[in-house]
Amino acid sequence: MRTRLLSSCILLAALALPAARTAAAAPPPIAWRAWDRGLEEARASGRPVLVNVVTDWCGYCRRMKAEVYAKPEIRDYLADHFVVVTLNAEAADPAHYEGKALNSRSLAARFGVSGYPTTIFLRSDGEHLVNVPGYVESPNFLRILHYIGDGHMERGVTFKEFTERTSRPGEARP
Repeated sequence: MRTRLLSSCILLAALALPAARTAAAAPPPIAWRAWDRGLEEARASGRPVLVNVVTDWCGYCRRMKAEVYAKPEIRDYLADHFVVVTLNAEAADPAHYEGKALNSRSLAARFGVSGYPTTIFLRSDGEHLVNVPGYVESPNFLRILHYIGDGHMERGVTFKEFTERTSRPGEARP
């Protein structure tokens, strides 16, 4: 009896070990910030801002979160190069921009968001760079992140020039 109990405990421990190892190895999720906190952090760090504009009912917003933002290469690049903010375009959450008290809904309207998801890019001082509307597949999204995060846009390189010069983000064509 005692041997059977000991064998069962060893078996359970052996089965639990891979699950615990997998959970420990899982990369941390993206640390989405609220609007005001994200802009404060961007000013302090000098990093540009990525704003993920979503709604509660948006299927493509959920799909982008699951299929694009969950990719390790995207998550890692965002963590190293951007301050990431999430903005619910239908919420009344308080927000401040350009010295004005707004809410999430009016802020989305201020940036001309009319479809979801929309990704807004801002300079570290909050100045608007560009909106990228709609669901963007991960290889193209990573290319956009490199274009903005590596400073190509700031140096006046057009996105077309950037894509012609790169085969994959960060790599020059042979």
